[in-house]
Amino acid sequence: MAVRAAVLPAVGSPLEITGIDLPDPGPGQVRVRLAAAGVCHSDLSLSDGTMRVPVPAVLGHEGAGTVVAVGEGVTHVAPGDGVVLNWAPSCGACHACSLGEVWLCANALKGAADVYARTSEGTDLHPGLNVAAFAEETVVSGACVLPVPEGVPLTDAALLGCAVLTGYGAVHHSAQVRPGETVAVFGVGGVGLSALQAARIAGASKIVAVDVSAEKEELARAAGATDYVIASENTAREIRALTGKQGVDVAVECAGRAVTIRTAWDSTRRGGRTTVVGIGGKDQQVTFNALEIFHWGRTLAGCVYGNSNPAEDLPVLAEHVRAGRLDLSALVTERISLEGIPAAFENMLAGKGGRALVVF
Repeated sequence: MAVRAAVLPAVGSPLEITGIDLPDPGPGQVRVRLAAAGVCHSDLSLSDGTMRVPVPAVLGHEGAGTVVAVGEGVTHVAPGDGVVLNWAPSCGACHACSLGEVWLCANALKGAADVYARTSEGTDLHPGLNVAAFAEETVVSGACVLPVPEGVPLTDAALLGCAVLTGYGAVHHSAQVRPGETVAVFGVGGVGLSALQAARIAGASKIVAVDVSAEKEELARAAGATDYVIASENTAREIRALTGKQGVDVAVECAGRAVTIRTAWDSTRRGGRTTVVGIGGKDQQVTFNALEIFHWGRTLAGCVYGNSNPAEDLPVLAEHVRAGRLDLSALVTERISLEGIPAAFENMLAGKGGRALVVF
């Protein structure tokens, strides 16, 4: 059956909106009709080669929809069920999974190398980050779908698949923010806005949002920011001034840039925690000297997918949504069609943020 999709023909090439041929689901697979897909900066990183992806591919890894059909052996969902796409399913058998660190599963992205569909001309297509959400429908492994939690609208649920799990997890799992602590979030995109809401939920006493754009201040304050700082060479000094010259207890970096990571570190108090969520390129080199590492006693930690376990965390996030503590719609800055994805990429490059949501 033919459906429309956004195809990346080659790394560095513009996306092409075209028809693709999807097969029926095979054993262990599920076919999903997308309700919505979020446009994440990671998709941009895949398209420009910052992260490797087999091409040609259909990108999109943050989505939700309705099950259309299931293959042999699939029992946890059925046609008509609403599902959230999980782009990094854990295998349960590798070393990381045996340690309970499912977000580091060595086999999570093996499906991205598979051929899952073909163009109308017969060219093989790969599913970007396993799920190929930039399409009207997709066929994925059964491990890549989780039931939509009760009380969460299907369109909003798309954001649970990446932005919210990542931002919430960075605050609650990686940095483990405690009530009364101070937090700075660098980068007010979809993940950053989720981190701001998560810091508010955690009971942070002061939440500083940092971004290059003054236009994002209203979004940041609505998400929970108590202060807003325009990024500059004085950012660390400004944050220390807001925290009694100490620096924040926790800094969460969501941009993936060397200068931002360094500034987040400099903005953290002695003994504080700096968590890096943003995905940067190999050319982004961050330097520290040995004396400052000893003297400041700070912790610098990477954070993959919010150090989250989607199966366990989705019900928790849903409870926050139902209670009004977590506003998914506040993360969306524009709702677009499939054809609007290339322009959304341009907006991300220009630093315009929040989250563009493709509504099918």
